[in-house]
Amino acid sequence: MTRPMLLRAYLGLTRALPWLLTRPARRAHARLGCDPQRLPERFGAGSLPRPDGKVIWMHAASVGELISALDLAADLQERTQAAILFTTMTQSAAQLAARRLPAGMAHQFVPTDTPAAVARFLDHWRPDLACFIESDLWPRLILQAHARAIPLALLNARPSSSRKKAPKTMGYLMSKFAKATAQDEQTQNQLLALGMPADRVLTTGDMKAAAAPLPFDPAELQALRAKIGDRPVWLAASTHPGEEEIILKAHRAALTNLPDLLLILIPRHPERAPQLSALLSQQGFAQSVRSHDQAIGAQTQVYLADTLGETGLFFRATRLAFMGASFSDQGGHNPFEPAQLGAAVLHGPKVRNFAKDYAQMDSLGAAQQVLNAEELAQTVPELIGSDKLAQMCAAGQTLMSHKAQIRPAILAHLRDVLP
Repeated sequence: MTRPMLLRAYLGLTRALPWLLTRPARRAHARLGCDPQRLPERFGAGSLPRPDGKVIWMHAASVGELISALDLAADLQERTQAAILFTTMTQSAAQLAARRLPAGMAHQFVPTDTPAAVARFLDHWRPDLACFIESDLWPRLILQAHARAIPLALLNARPSSSRKKAPKTMGYLMSKFAKATAQDEQTQNQLLALGMPADRVLTTGDMKAAAAPLPFDPAELQALRAKIGDRPVWLAASTHPGEEEIILKAHRAALTNLPDLLLILIPRHPERAPQLSALLSQQGFAQSVRSHDQAIGAQTQVYLADTLGETGLFFRATRLAFMGASFSDQGGHNPFEPAQLGAAVLHGPKVRNFAKDYAQMDSLGAAQQVLNAEELAQTVPELIGSDKLAQMCAAGQTLMSHKAQIRPAILAHLRDVLP
C-alpha cells in the first residue's frame, strides 16, 4: 500500500523541520508543570533502565485513558510475566502513575513524533507489544514500531472524526495494527471501512466500564462521613472552566429548599483550586478546602476537593454525582466511575465522547440529563433522599455487573500477539 500524500507530507516536514514538534513539546512540558529533569523523555531518552525480559508498552494520553488501562495492564502482566511501560502526554497522568503503578510497571512521557526521538525511544525500550489506548495515535511511532516487527494493538477505540477527515492516512496507519478492540459497533464499522480485516477487530464495549473501582482510604472515608453527618450532600466531579458558575448557581437555588445541603466540588485540574476558591468567596459561599486540611463545618456550603487521586473517596461519600465536561465543550467524562460505587449520575447535554454510554445509562434509569442550572437546581433536591435516587443507584450497579466481561474478551482477542 502506497503512503498517502498527507502522511508523506507530515513525515517529510517533521523530518526536515523537527522543531515544529520539539518546540511545542518543550513549552507544553513547562506549561503543565512537569519535572524539568524529565524533559529528555519527550525526546526519547529513557530515564529508567529497560527491565530484563519482555516489555509491553501501553500508550495512554491522559488520566482517563490511563485509569481505564490499569486493570488490563495487570491482566497482561499476570498472563505474560512481562514488564509494563506506560507512556502519557500529561503531568496529571504522570502523577497518577506515580501513585498507582505497582511493581513491574513504569511510566515515561511519550516521545515527540520526530525521527530522532522515536528511534531513541524504541532503541531503549525495545517493546515486545505496543498497545495504543483510544485515539492518541502518532504516525511515526506507529510506522517505526511496525517496521521493527513490534505487534501493534489499538484498544478501546472510539468514534473519531480524523478517520472521516483523513481516511486514506488513517486507513494506512490502521493497516499496521494486528488487533483492535472497539467501544461500539459504530467504531468497529469505521475501522472495517478503513480496510481492517474483520478478524482483527472486536467490539467489546468501553474498557473504562471494566476498570476496577477507584481506590479509597477506608479511614479517610469514615472520617469524611463523620464530618458530613446527616447532611444532604451532592457532588460535582471533574468540572471545567465555565461549569462551576452553572453548578454554583444551581447549588444556591437548591439551598432554598435544603438549607443544609453540602456540595463537594472536584475540579478536573486541581491546580485551578485558587481560582475556584476566589470564585466561591466572591459569590459568598462558606467553603472548606481539602488541600488546606480545612474540616467540613456546620456552616460549610461547598467543600473544594482539590486533591489528586481521591475521587473514589468522594464518590463513596455521596449517592448523587454530577459529571463535569458535560456543560462545556470537552465532551463529557467517564460515567461508569460513580455508577460502580453506587452513585446516581447527573450530566449536561454535551457528552459526545461518551454519548452511547450516557444514553444507555439514561435509558436504564441510572443517569439523568439536565439541560441547565435551573434544571440542575430543581433535580438535586427532588432526588436526594427519594425512592427514585435509590432506584437510579441500583440500576447503575446492575449495569456495571454486566460490564465485567469486557477485559476477559480483550485478553482473548489479543491472544495471538501476546509476547
